[in-house]
Amino acid sequence: MHGLIISDMDKSPTRDSSDSLLARTKRRLRQSGLKPRKGLGQHFLVDEEVLEVILSAAELEPEDLVVEVGPGLGILTEELAKKAGGVIAIELDDRLAALLKKTLASFKNVTIINDDVLNIEPGELLKERKSPLYRVVANLPYYITSPVLRHFLDTTVKPKVMIVMVQKEVAEAIAAGPGDMSLLSVSVQFYGKAEIVSYVPAQSFYPAPEVDSAVLRIELYAEPAVAVDEGGFFELVRAGFAAPRKQIANSLSQGLGLPKPGVLPLLGKADIDGERRAETLTLEEWARLWRVFEEKRDDRR
Repeated sequence: MHGLIISDMDKSPTRDSSDSLLARTKRRLRQSGLKPRKGLGQHFLVDEEVLEVILSAAELEPEDLVVEVGPGLGILTEELAKKAGGVIAIELDDRLAALLKKTLASFKNVTIINDDVLNIEPGELLKERKSPLYRVVANLPYYITSPVLRHFLDTTVKPKVMIVMVQKEVAEAIAAGPGDMSLLSVSVQFYGKAEIVSYVPAQSFYPAPEVDSAVLRIELYAEPAVAVDEGGFFELVRAGFAAPRKQIANSLSQGLGLPKPGVLPLLGKADIDGERRAETLTLEEWARLWRVFEEKRDDRR
């Protein structure tokens, strides 16, 4: 999902307060000869209140560097540039990237990169920056939400905060607590605190998607929420969610290829009832279970 920039192309002698962002978006697309590309999940934000919600949640300071994913037509980019020290906007669509370079040329603190964000190591973006601290702001096409989150969370140089627009159900899954946890929520909450800032109806975009969205704020921890070996920890968590509707003992047995009688004592040692389901476990309980499995593995060596 993308934003819109208002430039000289949008100005007219008759423009007044009734000239909505939706009207300006349609006119901008028409004047540029562009149409939203369904294949790239392009839905342009046309709700100014939601725009303010995103900016407020980002809590930008003049010295901040922002990495924006999917700037689209650029209204959010422009507002970010007014508040932050620098903005690196990464746009996959070559037509939009070319347009942005023209319409944002007056903003000397904005850099437009025409590429797939998944091809760019975050640390490479900061090579010439004085500080490795940065914030991510993104209106994400639904189909790349998980890969983009993983790209920034599982990297050496992590952002301080991520403000992302995602599908409502995905936001709720990420921010869920014990009882409704999933592999996705564990994977995100391992790195930071996730909370839903605001829900956004489909009508806030042009063209309107088929589902509602939400603004999600992820404040990253200085260190992961639990002290574990990440590779082994997530291998265990994936196994635990291999059959999420089953009891944790059965799911781990299936996911790890171990006999259930061998799994039950390990769950007991971690003080976890084998009849519970994976979605009820806290991060600390997963970490405790991982330590028990590691001890067992060490004993076999």
